[in-house]
Amino acid sequence: MNELIQIDTITEFHRLNGIPLPDHPLISVINYADLHKVEGEFHYLKSFYSISLKKDVVGKYRYGQQSYDFDEGLMTFFAPKQVLRVQYTKDDIYRSPSGYILFVHPDFLWNTSLTEKIKTYEFFGYEVNEALFLSEKEEKIILEIFRQIQQEYSGNMDDFSKNIIISQIELLLNYSERFYKRQFLTRDQSNHEILTRFEKALDHYFMSDILVDKGLPTVQYLSDELHLSPDYLSSTLKHLTGQNARQHIQNKIIERAKEKLSNTGLSISEIAYELGFEYSQSFSKLFKQKTKQTPLEFRKSFNRN
Repeated sequence: MNELIQIDTITEFHRLNGIPLPDHPLISVINYADLHKVEGEFHYLKSFYSISLKKDVVGKYRYGQQSYDFDEGLMTFFAPKQVLRVQYTKDDIYRSPSGYILFVHPDFLWNTSLTEKIKTYEFFGYEVNEALFLSEKEEKIILEIFRQIQQEYSGNMDDFSKNIIISQIELLLNYSERFYKRQFLTRDQSNHEILTRFEKALDHYFMSDILVDKGLPTVQYLSDELHLSPDYLSSTLKHLTGQNARQHIQNKIIERAKEKLSNTGLSISEIAYELGFEYSQSFSKLFKQKTKQTPLEFRKSFNRN
């Protein structure tokens, strides 16, 4: 079964999995073991946020052409309208995973501190293979926040309940950001490999016919080449170098532009075209933004030296 299963409400998700209807239509914490599992491959598209803490996860989670199995505690984050592909085998159906999943509908966040802020947490753009692996201590902290949220909305909600839940969700996201930072730090070797592969892919792009065929390199193209999500690639590069993927691309453009301005007699328009720009004005604008000089001013100053 490869058809896309679209789930618009949290209540609909509960019904689909045969679990009791949520106490609140816009927020719910469910036990991962209660999910209904059927052999096959399923594609889900949900209209709400999903934050999961899982152990002994059943099924293979696919990203691109690769599959991943997870047995230790991990967290995954999905924003509305992201597609999750899950494959269950016959053996998976009888396994008993543990953990919790928090569902939050965007309407619950309306007119709160998280209305816009939740969109700034980059890990909602990460893929399954870029999940957050937790230490035992970290796992206890996250589990306690899940329980606090569940306890608050399951009781008799009063005028303070929503603000308390929003604060708990924000605390959960801030801890997740901190733990991701720790994960980046403890994986420096593999992260440096990503940086090396990124630089090679970028160099290859500028030295091949791809530049002429496709124009300026994009973060999406390069992340696809590395089998990473754009957000995870940018986060990794920013951790290592202080600059995201887009800034690295722009730096490479300026580097190549300086070479052409100083070593060739090509006009500004010709250089812009060779670098993948559709309009020379866009090239000149970026060059001045990065160097505080126009391309012609740089060429003249270089020739004087």
